[in-house]
Amino acid sequence: MSWLGKFLGGAFGFMLGGPLGAILGASLGHQFDIGMIRLDAHETLRSGDQHRVQMAFFTATFSVMGHIAKADGQVSPEEISLANRIMDQMSISGEMRTTAVNLFQQGKGADFPLDDILAQFYRECHRRTDLIRMFLEIQMQEALADGSIVSKEEKLLLHICGQLRVSRFDYERLKIRLQAQQRFYGRNDQYQQPRRREQSSLQDAYGVLGLTPSASDAEAKKAYRRLMSQNHPDKLVAKGLPEEMMKVAKEKTQKITKAYEAIQQARKK
Repeated sequence: MSWLGKFLGGAFGFMLGGPLGAILGASLGHQFDIGMIRLDAHETLRSGDQHRVQMAFFTATFSVMGHIAKADGQVSPEEISLANRIMDQMSISGEMRTTAVNLFQQGKGADFPLDDILAQFYRECHRRTDLIRMFLEIQMQEALADGSIVSKEEKLLLHICGQLRVSRFDYERLKIRLQAQQRFYGRNDQYQQPRRREQSSLQDAYGVLGLTPSASDAEAKKAYRRLMSQNHPDKLVAKGLPEEMMKVAKEKTQKITKAYEAIQQARKK
């Protein structure tokens, strides 16, 4: 069991104040004052500590996912399914899964302190841009769960980007990649002619890497290596990604590799 799982099982002490500590404490069901979780007075984690960042990432991820899902006024079955799928990928169960579900439910509340949560999450990350990018990607996947990002969801996502110092350009670039990824891995158009389906799939493979078909072999390889480096599970965990999310990161690198291999195969023809 990872550190995060042990903490939620009560084996480790942890102190996390502020709004993240408040909603996590409420989700755990423990009683505490001023958003302070304290299971062991002898262990205090300083801001920037890897374990503290892991807890902040876990707390912010599931609570903000709930907020995104509720953005258009109604949480769809697809949005709930995506949240459950991420929990399954993380192999979380028992109290830890209950906590994740409770965080998601809190995020749906009208009084959810989004800006306070994002401000603390940004501070805890200490400019770990790869973690912020992965957090944002998960939120965008939640918005895309039912097929497209509606205007209210987009407005909220752009607000989140602003709070996390992510530019509009980077947001749009990530959205294009995720939409291409959604089509490339979920393509199942049985009515499309095989050749046209193959061509469309190849276009989306380029989109997954943030490229166009005019990219050179060197540019394709460079884009592939950059994305693999950004999403390398071990690197992300070293920066504070909860160990449970290594499977999520690993699956993403596998998808990036699949898109790159599709491009390479097409260029050999």
